[in-house]
Amino acid sequence: MSGHSKWHTIKHKKSAADAKRGRVFTKIIKEITVAARVGGGDPNGNPRLRTVLAAAKAANMPKDNIDKAIKKGTGELSGVSYDEVSYEGYGPGGVAMFVQTLTDNKNRTLPEIRHLFSKFGGNLGESNCVGWMFEKKGYLVVAKAAANEDTLMEVVIEAGGDDVRDDGDNWEVFTPTDRLEQVREAITAKGITVATAELSMVPKNTVKVEGKNAQRVLSMMEGLEEHDDVQNVWANFDIDDSEIGEERAAS
Repeated sequence: MSGHSKWHTIKHKKSAADAKRGRVFTKIIKEITVAARVGGGDPNGNPRLRTVLAAAKAANMPKDNIDKAIKKGTGELSGVSYDEVSYEGYGPGGVAMFVQTLTDNKNRTLPEIRHLFSKFGGNLGESNCVGWMFEKKGYLVVAKAAANEDTLMEVVIEAGGDDVRDDGDNWEVFTPTDRLEQVREAITAKGITVATAELSMVPKNTVKVEGKNAQRVLSMMEGLEEHDDVQNVWANFDIDDSEIGEERAAS
């Protein structure tokens, strides 16, 4: 299983825990604020905002929190200004890692991200040292129990999506970045629940990691994800299911 799909499964289980809800809300609020700042507060004309509002709804975020985040982004309310900064490097076993952050202090974030790379046996690199190994795409997850492959594929292709892939218990759907919302809306219009819809950095190829390196990569992913400024971490590892116990995935 690729790192992309594997890490999605782990994140889904982790974010479902109440103890993580505050952290999930914080990340979503930051993204809403930036999306509104960049593209305006009207989701009808702002696909990025529409996408994150769907995530906020899925996380059961209170409407008041959402409205305040939008108003902070549009300048109607005062608030912190966040910069979008990406960091790239390598983890254990030569795994390429792409880290997306939203930060109010780049001078603080850079050394902290560098420390996390070093702590887990990785190396922070220069801009685009691994970025070329990834492709930005729309990414959706649909549980297999919610739709059969033929029906889902037909909807996705007609709406302008690229592909549907088998990921164990789920279907992974890939789209051009500008078709993500159109594909999501087409799927939901058929009464099919979409578990995840986001813009993602999808690896063009994967690196097989096993044993200690596999566990170190997963620990590094967790460590980076838990940093307050980190919004997303993408990596090109390939790890067998046997390398990850249910206990770790649900922790």
